[in-house]
Amino acid sequence: MIYEINQERLLKTLQELIETPSVVGYYPCIHQLLEELVEPYGLTVDYDRRHTAYVKISGQNPEKTVCLGAHFDTIGMVVRSIEENGWLSVRNLGGLNFHSLEGENVLVHTRFNGDYTGMVICKSHSVHVFDDARELERDFPNMKILIDEDVHDKTSVEALGIRPGDLISVDPKFVLTDTGYIKSRHIDDKASAAVLIECIRILVENGLQPKNNIWFAFPIYEEIGLGGAYVPDEVEEYLALDIGLIGHEQSGDEKKVSISGADRIAPYDWDLTSRLIELAEENDIDYVTDIYYRYGSDATAALNGGNNIVPATIGMGTMNSHGYERTHIDGIVETLKLSMAYIMDSK
Repeated sequence: MIYEINQERLLKTLQELIETPSVVGYYPCIHQLLEELVEPYGLTVDYDRRHTAYVKISGQNPEKTVCLGAHFDTIGMVVRSIEENGWLSVRNLGGLNFHSLEGENVLVHTRFNGDYTGMVICKSHSVHVFDDARELERDFPNMKILIDEDVHDKTSVEALGIRPGDLISVDPKFVLTDTGYIKSRHIDDKASAAVLIECIRILVENGLQPKNNIWFAFPIYEEIGLGGAYVPDEVEEYLALDIGLIGHEQSGDEKKVSISGADRIAPYDWDLTSRLIELAEENDIDYVTDIYYRYGSDATAALNGGNNIVPATIGMGTMNSHGYERTHIDGIVETLKLSMAYIMDSK
């Protein structure tokens, strides 16, 4: 199968997705962007009650539906309380690593009064002032949000419309290097979402009809383990796209696509995973196989939710996961090629 991969467009979409805030549970902005991205191709977006977005393309065989999913949500924080000095006490949404967050810029999303900028600080924030500035554990309850407004008490912060339950997203700081590396927060899992959107474009632009109905799903609760917990009854196979891991005893590579055999919850389906390996080899796709023992995906979340689906997971190798992450355009392209091979070959 021959089709053109528009890397410039793929990277532009990736940057747009990454720079659109979508911390766990905060979906208004990212849903609007998705609708704008697929509208030129004559497609619409459907939503379930959990605010998972779906883009659907009909296949030659209307009796079978398979789903490719990439979660829109990113790790972040939620306001727990407003302290008397005007700082925000927070709790995590997903697997935060505060050692990589100190000093980062954030957006506080209020329900009725817009967004406010701020920054992540440690309560012992200065080596010139605090004896324990270097040693104090960077975790709750020592990490706070400092709002970029002239507020120095609880009442003044409340007057801004900030309240407990407001969500907080972290500035991604997207960088594309001349050598093809992407450095940014939220590569997990915006890179996979960009892949799926490019798959949609390729199918429509080339008049390609997959063998089966294809649903592209974009959950908003994956980082807390609930993204794929519900899957519509029509779906028989669920291929989750999520980052591959790099490190000790991991096979991942930033320039390759990882095919996962298992994660911390369960092994992935034997037959479907084997078929993905065969497709990678048949199509000269640069891949590795791997397992993830500290990691779960929407596919195994779907199993945990009792869904009657066949699960598998693939994704581009990514450094420094849940921190300031890095991957390479080659790994994203290899993930795209394997996704397209699966879409056109699904039996």
